[in-house]
Amino acid sequence: MSQLDFNERTIEQTMEVLPGGTRRLAAQLRTRTNFDALWNVLTNYDHLSEFIPNLASSKLVFRDENRIHLRQVGSQEFFGFTFSAEVLLELIENKADGILKFSLLEGDFRRFEGSWAIKQSASGQGSSIIYELIVQGCFGMPVSLIEDRLRIDLTNNLLAVEKASFEMLAKSN
Repeated sequence: MSQLDFNERTIEQTMEVLPGGTRRLAAQLRTRTNFDALWNVLTNYDHLSEFIPNLASSKLVFRDENRIHLRQVGSQEFFGFTFSAEVLLELIENKADGILKFSLLEGDFRRFEGSWAIKQSASGQGSSIIYELIVQGCFGMPVSLIEDRLRIDLTNNLLAVEKASFEMLAKSN
């Protein structure tokens, strides 16, 4: 597991190579922000693209209690080309356990599933946010080509969620 320190925060990452060009990625950020602020940011589905880097759009298309369908489009520059991918995800919210699971219903990947998990620290001062993803590219888009980009994006996404949660707290005070 690699660690990156950003001031008082620590980000831990792992990447595992699975059969068939599949990757399992995990990243964890320990932060001073609280559970509710992080949860509110992650479940603000129509506004995720305002702060998640490379997320061009995010649209809630269906909700039935804790079951959500979310359409997202990601876009980024890669080797001088703009790469774009669209997914329709099913999310299951479990706020009591701090878990937001997602799985691919349709889209530009063969496999795209994982979870966000928020754990309040034992002291009550801060939280950990954990992002896990299993991804398998479609034919013609081997995930091995974008491994380094995925690692960078994991870090940037966690930091963006943290920043948005601090901004949300500042607005409410």
